[in-house]
Amino acid sequence: MATALITHPACLEHDTGPYHPETSERLRTVLAALETEEFAMLLRESAPEASVEQLTRVHPRDYVEAILAIHPDLGEPINLDSDTVMSAGSAEAAARAAGGACLGVDAVMEGWARTAFAAVRPPGHHAEPNKPMGFCLFNNAAVAALHAREKHGVARIAVVDFDVHHGNGTQAMFAADPGLFYASSHQNPCYPGTGEVWERGVADNILNVPLRPRDGSTQFRAVWSETIIPALDTFAPGLLIVSAGFDAHVADPLAQLRLETADFAWVTDRLLEVADRHCGGRLVSVLEGGYDLNALAASVAAHVRSLMRG
Repeated sequence: MATALITHPACLEHDTGPYHPETSERLRTVLAALETEEFAMLLRESAPEASVEQLTRVHPRDYVEAILAIHPDLGEPINLDSDTVMSAGSAEAAARAAGGACLGVDAVMEGWARTAFAAVRPPGHHAEPNKPMGFCLFNNAAVAALHAREKHGVARIAVVDFDVHHGNGTQAMFAADPGLFYASSHQNPCYPGTGEVWERGVADNILNVPLRPRDGSTQFRAVWSETIIPALDTFAPGLLIVSAGFDAHVADPLAQLRLETADFAWVTDRLLEVADRHCGGRLVSVLEGGYDLNALAASVAAHVRSLMRG
């Protein structure tokens, strides 16, 4: 069965200004990498805007309305914090990023795709319920998870995260809900300073496996094969969502892990095996970080290549 590729040109209109690492060029590079002949069989779908109802399952209504109302039409983008900015196109981009993740859920739950990759921006896993941070406005993976529960009746949903940075926002949204599971490998110490092993959630439904700066393929593969994958099997999700950040690559400038492109294919294959065991193969991946353009393009291609085989 096919893999859906979900994106929208509006995601390119989120202008972060000069010198910001989370640029439109990231998404252009990703999409160019997926235009080659080997990816011709992807189902190419347009990301809709998430509805206020979808967004408010995760974020308070006043927060959602405030973000959607910000349209700095003149001059430079405005700063929400030291890392997170909004321009005239940011509100629509953020709504389509979350909506694209939800469409990925619809694709796999309705059966017209087996796997889906939402190539969207801004990223989402640092966005907390009532606070933007770390380049993120809405938490795309969490919005998709709650959409799966509400629309498709999925009782147990897992989000796994191999971005180099801990997804503090996703953890904050999931920790008190035993039907939601969040697992992350990430560099520690590193931004945002969360993701310690003792952060476990109300039902051991949070699993953090920190890696040390300069850890590479051996350590990464060990924590996934020996700790995260067994925990996923124990949780037995009805749907698997991936926060797919590629900034743990050795070439990435924002942190100090030393993964190679092949590691992203390897972890994708392991996650597809989990999806086969518990979810009927249903897996939705949502783009998070990755800031070296060449490494990002190669890593996304490896990831999507595995999704298509799955």
